[in-house]
Amino acid sequence: MSARPRVVIAGMGDTGVLVAAHLGRRFDVVGVSTRPALVSGQEVGNRIGNPDHWRRNFLVPLDRFRRLDGVRLVHGAITEIDVEARTVDVAAADGRRVVLPYDVLVIASGVSNGFWRQPRVEAMADIEAGLGSVAARIDGAGTVAVVGGGATGVSAAFGIATRHPTKDVHLFLSGEEPLPGYHPRVRRHLTHRLEGAGVHLHPGHRAALPDGFRGDELTAGPVTWSTGQAPFDADLVVWAVGAVTPNTGFVPPELLDDGGFVRVDEHLRVPGHPEVFAIGDVAATDPNRCSARNFGYRVLVHNLEALDRGREDRLKRFVAPEHRWGSILGLEADGMTVYQANGSRVRVPRWAVQPVLFDLLTKGGIYGGGRRRRR
Repeated sequence: MSARPRVVIAGMGDTGVLVAAHLGRRFDVVGVSTRPALVSGQEVGNRIGNPDHWRRNFLVPLDRFRRLDGVRLVHGAITEIDVEARTVDVAAADGRRVVLPYDVLVIASGVSNGFWRQPRVEAMADIEAGLGSVAARIDGAGTVAVVGGGATGVSAAFGIATRHPTKDVHLFLSGEEPLPGYHPRVRRHLTHRLEGAGVHLHPGHRAALPDGFRGDELTAGPVTWSTGQAPFDADLVVWAVGAVTPNTGFVPPELLDDGGFVRVDEHLRVPGHPEVFAIGDVAATDPNRCSARNFGYRVLVHNLEALDRGREDRLKRFVAPEHRWGSILGLEADGMTVYQANGSRVRVPRWAVQPVLFDLLTKGGIYGGGRRRRR
């Protein structure tokens, strides 16, 4: 690589921000983002059940990250990648066309999934309007159906039930237990937590989605089932059916697998294109595509630094755990529980969640510190 090689990061969600923040002064970094803020796809239950807490920790203007001070940020949507010319075309939010040459490209564009993860180009006012609209829909609903038993569906059902205890909350699962991909002990424990919160569980229900609908917005009215049960009428339906679409419409097809995700090797590098890497939900690393967690950003940053020193023999491998892990329910009245890949639980008391877990460890340690106000 040349002196201060240009690294273009396609997508500035959780993973893209982490990669950009840790590349340091060795690289000339450009980040392309559809929004001027980090709008995390995590903690959906808190996003709809406790939006004030969610805003504080998961909606962060990009210019509040100190480690992004040397990063050029481009607000817009990528329209094309030319891997031969090594350029990225961007339709900027202000209407301009921006062409970004690169020495290294990191694809971290994530996925579209439900109402909370969509690849729209938005300003801060659009983001806030969307949060307000969802909150108003939930406030006005008496009966809420959450369809989907993954981490998002579980956290959404739990968050609504605990934040709005007078609402009638139902969680519909296609299997017999929630949280496929998690350790069996975690699945059993969360089943008890949901029942204790007053959530009605309906196993064995697989929704019949209307043609062309992918669960990407809140709806109302009856939900029908391909598994034969009677339709269920609800004032509000939160769709969390896992209809994930990779945000790769701008990526050359030869870089993608049959599902549209970016093919990578154990070093997070695209086969046949040693200058292109992918990370996060968009990268086909393992069946759970879990490099957004498990410190995948550290592997990628280490590998870029090793290549810049001419030490390809020092590349690290990304190794995925057998089971998913994470907080799942987010902040609760008495603290936060982080569920481990081996089925164990780590409990963080309420007093320590914000100052220790979020402010000190996450914002200060992992993200490298931030500002209270935008510049």
